[in-house]
Amino acid sequence: MGEKSVQKRKFILETARKVFVDKGFKKVTMKDIVEACEISRGGLYLYFDNTSQIFLEVMKLESQEADDVFSDSITEDATAADILLLFLQEQKKELLRKNDTLTQAIYEFYFQNQLGKKDNILKRQFDSAVKIIEKLIETGTDNGEFYCEDCKGTARNIMFVLEGLKISAQTIGITAEAVDREILFILKSLGLEG
Repeated sequence: MGEKSVQKRKFILETARKVFVDKGFKKVTMKDIVEACEISRGGLYLYFDNTSQIFLEVMKLESQEADDVFSDSITEDATAADILLLFLQEQKKELLRKNDTLTQAIYEFYFQNQLGKKDNILKRQFDSAVKIIEKLIETGTDNGEFYCEDCKGTARNIMFVLEGLKISAQTIGITAEAVDREILFILKSLGLEG
């Protein structure tokens, strides 16, 4: 794929992201994306076959960008506790973002599409985050920063708490105080005071 094609594809994905944020996943059609991009239908079909394919690519792009922002925020001398706190603060920002989030579209997509483990980006992201947090907790425990008897279980629990908060943010609403309370509970469970 040439540079112009790469840029066009990226433009389509960035524009489609805005459409998915505004409409969710279920209501978006290829026509919506064609109109938002101001390209021909054939121009869109050169790159993508359907909205599901576009949405999966939007999710991948969003995940890569989030990973880059987080990685760039970590200093060389950061401790395991510093990194965990940074991670939780980034999650808080995401949870409190009222607009410009794909959360609703993501849930709609996964309710509508039953994907195998290999194709399920959300499951891979969840499992990857559990492994990273587990290693972080293990390192912090070895360094005496944390106290934890079951690093994997604690990491998994942290991710389930965050996932529950995401659903709450989209359905019943959530406050900064509620998120802070849950983060404090996580930190206290590791022997930190926050």
